[in-house]
Amino acid sequence: MMFDLSRSDLTLGIVGAGIMGRGIAQVAAEAGVRVVLADARPEAVAEALTFCADMIRRKAEKGTISEDEAAKAVGLIRKGELYQDLAACHVVVEAVAERLDIKHEVIAGLEGAVSETCIIASNTSSLSIAGIAAKARLPERIAGLHFFNPVPLMRLVEVIGGARTEEAVLTALTVLVHRIGHKPVRALDTPGFLVNHAGRAFGTEALRIVSEGIADFADVDRVMTEAAGFRLGPFELLDLTGLDVSHPVMESIYHQYYEEPRHRPVVTTAQRLAAGLLGRKAGQGFYRYVNGKAEKAPEPKPPPADFSRPVWISSRFPTEASALRLRLEKAGAKIETGIKPSPDAVAILTPLGTDATTSALAENLDPTRCVAIDCLFDLDRRRTLMHTPATAPDVLEATHGLLAADGTAVTVIHDSPGFIAQRIIASMVNVAAEIAQQRIASPEDINVSTEMGLGYPRGSLRFGDELGPARILAVLDACHAFYGDPRYRASPWLRRRAMLGLPLTAPERRT
Repeated sequence: MMFDLSRSDLTLGIVGAGIMGRGIAQVAAEAGVRVVLADARPEAVAEALTFCADMIRRKAEKGTISEDEAAKAVGLIRKGELYQDLAACHVVVEAVAERLDIKHEVIAGLEGAVSETCIIASNTSSLSIAGIAAKARLPERIAGLHFFNPVPLMRLVEVIGGARTEEAVLTALTVLVHRIGHKPVRALDTPGFLVNHAGRAFGTEALRIVSEGIADFADVDRVMTEAAGFRLGPFELLDLTGLDVSHPVMESIYHQYYEEPRHRPVVTTAQRLAAGLLGRKAGQGFYRYVNGKAEKAPEPKPPPADFSRPVWISSRFPTEASALRLRLEKAGAKIETGIKPSPDAVAILTPLGTDATTSALAENLDPTRCVAIDCLFDLDRRRTLMHTPATAPDVLEATHGLLAADGTAVTVIHDSPGFIAQRIIASMVNVAAEIAQQRIASPEDINVSTEMGLGYPRGSLRFGDELGPARILAVLDACHAFYGDPRYRASPWLRRRAMLGLPLTAPERRT
């Protein structure tokens, strides 16, 4: 069939006048598209029309659009009755409740009213497109068109094809998304589609780190925001979305992927959900909220720097060692340059993936005098200091003082393969690489989705390329070897590109 959503007389139908439906109606009307908004509850449509008009006129008041443009946009949205007033639509988006039976009922009603050349799209965030289309008379014209909340601000839209969706439908929907000023990304019909799938590791790996007693949630957030550059830490994000939303998604994707270890949740969120510690909406989650603002305990002051004690830095990873040496020398530390540390020296390791204990024993060093520092990320923002279970307290205190002597914040953690940021970033990149490996989405769409949909400072695969695929692989392999847990097994996409020296964004070559 031919589907033309670039036509000048395009009419978009929307079923469901809730938050998502009214958001889609607003952006479509602002782009000059006629909209028919319908809902099983007529009063919901009336409320949505008022809401859209207020939002559009507010833009005119702020000078974002002209008064004439606002008036035109408001006039393009009209109330419709189910299902007869949708008969002339060229495309209809259903934005009803996330229940398969309700969506089947809506599609049946639509198919009894619209023409055979009308595309029917679902704004589902979690249900299978194939499942939604299963009872349709023409399943080939049904696809996913997943907008994000709030629609006017979140400009990413997932275009998802089911098992029987025609390519022409996906092409037409891509044109529509561009037309309303949003960014389309294509994804296969898999659990979590693209964004919710790609975002799994950020929270679950952070939860695992806390559950192992390596660091507390506030320390994890500080490291991920200040050292790794994320706008929100994993626990700040969980509090923002709410565990009543996040935990079911974690469990759903884990089970839908038949207990794939990379997506395994942690019992912590189930316990906190049961306790009602949902996050901001409940006034308390991982943080307590007063007037909507998180209360965060101040970090303890670092110990004073002891410049009398010499410091020896392992050269096993020369690049990391050199970066650390420059900072410590600038701070006034006495750096030893011998092959092994002197009896009085603090031995500093800069491992990739391995913990302090494993690193110390691998270099035949006394673990009581060893600490490790994460040098994979910017050492001028926040530094992560890790110790073995045997590290002497005076050694840890001396190193902490030296690292903080120039005013840079220091987070002290217990022994862990991959520190905090290495583990979370490597897991995040690995999930993205597996999405590419399974051809769920293109490398470019994975990057766009994780930047626009998840707010990452860089797309997941781009993050991996900047840090180096070989380094990411080293972290994963070390974690896999230490834990024996298949959650850390590297994706073939990542492993092959690391071995070949190719970027993670390099597509498969075809003959």
